[in-house]
Amino acid sequence: MKAYVLRETNGPESLKIEDFDLGTIKPNEVCIKLKAASLNRRDFFITHGMYPGMSLPSILGSDGAGEIVEVGEEVNELSVGEEVIINPSLNWGERDDICSELFNVLGMPQNGTFAEFIIVHKENVKKKPSYLSWSEAAAIPLAALTAYRALFTRGGLTETDTVLIPGIGSGVALYALQIAAAHGSKVIVTSSSDEKIEKAKKLGAVAGFNYKEQDWFKKLRNEIGMVNLTIDGVGGESFNRLIDVTAQGGRIVSYGATNGVVPNTVLPKIFFKNMDIRGTTMGSPREFEQMLAFFEKHNIKPVIDTVYSFSDLQKALIHMGEGHQFGKISIEFSL
Repeated sequence: MKAYVLRETNGPESLKIEDFDLGTIKPNEVCIKLKAASLNRRDFFITHGMYPGMSLPSILGSDGAGEIVEVGEEVNELSVGEEVIINPSLNWGERDDICSELFNVLGMPQNGTFAEFIIVHKENVKKKPSYLSWSEAAAIPLAALTAYRALFTRGGLTETDTVLIPGIGSGVALYALQIAAAHGSKVIVTSSSDEKIEKAKKLGAVAGFNYKEQDWFKKLRNEIGMVNLTIDGVGGESFNRLIDVTAQGGRIVSYGATNGVVPNTVLPKIFFKNMDIRGTTMGSPREFEQMLAFFEKHNIKPVIDTVYSFSDLQKALIHMGEGHQFGKISIEFSL
């Protein structure tokens, strides 16, 4: 099969398409012919060597959807020809509150979806929602699972919550907006782009604030009030402003830190508010099923920024690295 293999870490151009031996299917595995994949910022970071526990060579790609072409002898619940979506959360474990020490993510170190075919464990394969296109289905797994767990399992989302989502435009942030809005919560967003804020309002946000404005957080408090739950993947110095707008008993759930470490945090602002700061990453197999059910119930469709062909994967990663996208970047194979 053809696959993009990473053998060195000099950016997206390091990914080279090669003939790759898929290997032999195990009794509890299935082989999937991929119809579409999608990018995550994780993929871009890995091409620059900016990811823990790296092992090269490797086929990147955590998200994908396709058709089953072979099943192992112990697989009874799935069959050849089924249209499926892949859960990239591997070896999570039996508990939903924490992951096991064996947890890792598809696409590093286990070979991922930037290939014509993939072999995965049967438990990581679920039926593709029929109302979604291949590109839409492939755009869901990692980011939507992360958002769902951050909101419900870790964030304790309720319909009466006011939810803040900083840095709107990324996959996780947009899914958090769509999920929280569908649940009936009041959603506020921030961005450095007024255009992105307006797009977010069309997806259900009630207000948005440009964080380039020095006192944006004061404006938020004056116009909206305090925030019960923040879903943050940004970190950095602006994290302290999230604390400033958090209500008594509020929660901040962190799933990433694209802007780096948080300096000069004033701890009394946290404990005098009786607030919680919680971490989260990906999610369990049960949460993946719950997320898919929620999407189908509310007919949620991913926001797709751009669809590239498999031959243009490097261009897609470069586009992601520029940071201008609004929504997911998908990769279509020859359908």
